[in-house]
Amino acid sequence: MISIKKYLDMDGRAQPAEAPAPSGDVLSASLDAYRGALLSMGDNAARTCAVFGAELQQNLAALTDGITPQVTPESLAKTNQEATTQLQKWGDRGVEYLNKKTAEIKELLIVLARTAASVGERDHQYTGHFNQLTTRLRTISNLEDLTQVRASLVQQASELKTYVDQMERDSSKLVKSLQTEVTNYEERLKKVEELALRDPLTGLSNRRNLEERIETRIKAGTTFSVVMLDVNRLKLINDEHGHLAGDNLLKQFSHELRSATRSTDAVGRWGGDEFVLVLDSDEAAAKVQIERVQKWVFGQYTVRPGKGAGEVKVQADAAVGVAQWRPGETLSAVLERADAAMYQNKKKARGAAAR
Repeated sequence: MISIKKYLDMDGRAQPAEAPAPSGDVLSASLDAYRGALLSMGDNAARTCAVFGAELQQNLAALTDGITPQVTPESLAKTNQEATTQLQKWGDRGVEYLNKKTAEIKELLIVLARTAASVGERDHQYTGHFNQLTTRLRTISNLEDLTQVRASLVQQASELKTYVDQMERDSSKLVKSLQTEVTNYEERLKKVEELALRDPLTGLSNRRNLEERIETRIKAGTTFSVVMLDVNRLKLINDEHGHLAGDNLLKQFSHELRSATRSTDAVGRWGGDEFVLVLDSDEAAAKVQIERVQKWVFGQYTVRPGKGAGEVKVQADAAVGVAQWRPGETLSAVLERADAAMYQNKKKARGAAAR
């Protein structure tokens, strides 16, 4: 048996007698394992940090299209180099992203520290005023003239009220300043968290978000159905018109998919050309909803290939599978049933097309 690395190192030269060429089954299995490794890396990158992991997932998935039994050592080496470049870019962006988040947290802590320091300085300042006031009150206690004592008390009481009022104003300013800072950071963190749950290309929920929403329904024990959709012919559109055209189609398809569902339903991109709907209904009602999607979402789209090319019209539909959650069933189990139903639908459609 020969490894892919050795196969690449031969660089098209004749294979030595002591290292026979891999059989078709062995080569096919090796290429399948390579494709699976790339897809797995992409999926895990998207789950780790969806803000930019989804881009790596999409790029690695695109690379797997070229890994076929007809692949040459040169093209496989090129694919390997491109995968390495994509992973390096993802790692660099990950470091940059984490450094940025660390800096934001550090900035918030500095704001809190400064606020605490301001409170301490203010309290120290007023401690001096109150010490002076106490000293003067002790002096008054030694006076024998009641009129003078009264006048002094009125004066000290007025000063005391002034200090208290000023402290109240200072405290109010500090509190408002701190509230403003905290609110700003809460909004920024909320936006970051929201981005982490969104697919960057389509704006729909990403895989992590969908899994969380399914888990929430499972814990609540509510009735719901999972629908999986696999867009047909996307690879053909990418090959004929470029990935910009494919991306443009996915954006439009996503918009129509969101418009054809209820606001309470979860709609997201599972990855690549796959989408998932989480419908708060049983399977019978979900199938009615699917018919609505097929009527309003499937059809002709106008896409822009980019690079100065004119607009082209393409047909977009999808293989669909649905599974109603069963009490006691896990997230992976209901997803597997929906996925199996979707592939069965795709297989059936291919058989009909062949006839």
